[in-house]
Formats: sequence, structure tokens, C-alpha cells
Amino acid sequence: MDIATIIGIVVGFSLIAGSILITPGASLTMFVDYPSIGIVVGGTCCALLINFPLRDIVNAWRVMVRGFKEERSDPQKLIADFRRFADIARRDGILALENVAHEIKDPFFVRGIQLAVDGTDPELIQTMMRTELDYIQDRHNRGIRIMKQVGAYAPSFGMIGTLIGLVIMLANLSDPSKIGPSMSVAIITTFYGAIIAYLIALPLAEKLVIRHNEEALVKEMMIKGVMSLQSGDNPRIVEQKLKIFLSPRLREAEKWK
Repeated sequence: MDIATIIGIVVGFSLIAGSILITPGASLTMFVDYPSIGIVVGGTCCALLINFPLRDIVNAWRVMVRGFKEERSDPQKLIADFRRFADIARRDGILALENVAHEIKDPFFVRGIQLAVDGTDPELIQTMMRTELDYIQDRHNRGIRIMKQVGAYAPSFGMIGTLIGLVIMLANLSDPSKIGPSMSVAIITTFYGAIIAYLIALPLAEKLVIRHNEEALVKEMMIKGVMSLQSGDNPRIVEQKLKIFLSPRLREAEKWK
């Protein structure tokens, strides 16, 4: 689990709840309004269904879960693995890599190694791996777009709820007993929309962008590494080609190992 995401959401809600509880005359039950929840949550979901195909919305929730997971690949370990594979390929031939393919957990990496072992044309290997990477990026980007749209729609439906509440209030100015509930809907819907957008949807979308960029970098390293193995580069050359992807700080750390 990504502890930073969990801490951010839990502490964020705790601060809001705590601020309500320490305010004289306030209680959490005052901020529970089911019509407002229906307007904001239901309206946002309906807008998503209009905007995106259902399959994309279903996949978006799977992508969103990545914001709560700590699944970072280690580029330095990947470089070490490629250097070892290059040493095996030069010593025993590239077919020997078939015996170590079971050690690899990433399916994308495994397919690249298998293509190289099968003697697939280098240009075809690169085309196939890059096509798969493009599909992965497209799927992630659609999930990120949906989360960003949630961040846009929720406050908008909060404003719609506010307008509904104001219309009801103005229509019942002669009945003071209806002014309070109408104002509740008017204000709390805006509150719900802001919470969903600025504490959940938009921060998660940005976290997913970071996860996406990290994964894309590692996949690019895999493509470069597989192509290097296929061309028979020596382990030192393979290592140098992949170190290009590392930040200056990590390259300096690698130099002193």
C-alpha cells in the first residue's frame, strides 16, 4: 500500500471532521444530507456514463487502485538483471535466456525476452513491444482522464445542488420552516463536490500520472535492454545503454557500487 496516499486521505478527512467537532454548536450529523449526496455523487456518475464508454469507466477504477499501491519497479535492479542476462547470452548463447525467463515477473519483459530467444527480427520486436507499450499508456491515460473529469464534475454538480436549494428556498420564503432544509441542500452540495474533487479525485489523478510515468520509463528500459540483448551487446554496453534512463543522482550512486 502507498502509505502517503492513505495518510493524505485519512488525515484530510480527520482534519475536516475535527474542525467541525471543535466548532461550538456543530456536529457531524449536520453535514450528512442524502439529497445532496444524491445530486453530487449520482450526477457525477451519470455525467461519466454520458462522457465515457462503460468499459472505460470500469477499467478506470482498476487504474485508480494503483494510486493506493506501492508497486514501483527498481530501475537499478532491472539494469543488474539485464547485465546478468547479457553475460549469460554471450557465454551460452541467447537461447540460454529461455532458462531464466521464469525469474521475470513482468509479462511485458517476459514477452520481449521470448521474442529475442525465438530469433524474431529486431525491427519486429521493437514494433511489437512499442505497440504494447502504447496500448498500456492509452489505457492508463483514459483512467487518468476519468479521474480528472470526476474532479471537474463533482464541484459542478455541487453548484447545481446549490441552485436547486436556492430555488426551493426562494419559493418558500413565506414558510420559515422550509428555509433551513433548503439552505442545507444549497450549501452542503457545494461542500461535497469540493471534498470529492480536491481531496480525492484530482490528487489521485496526479498520483496516477506519476505512477504512469514511472512505469513508462521502466518499460522503455525493457525495450532498450531486449534490443541490446538481441544484438549481442556485451554486458558493459548493455549497462551503459540503460543507465542513460537513470537520474544523475542514481547514476552517481551506481558508479560507486
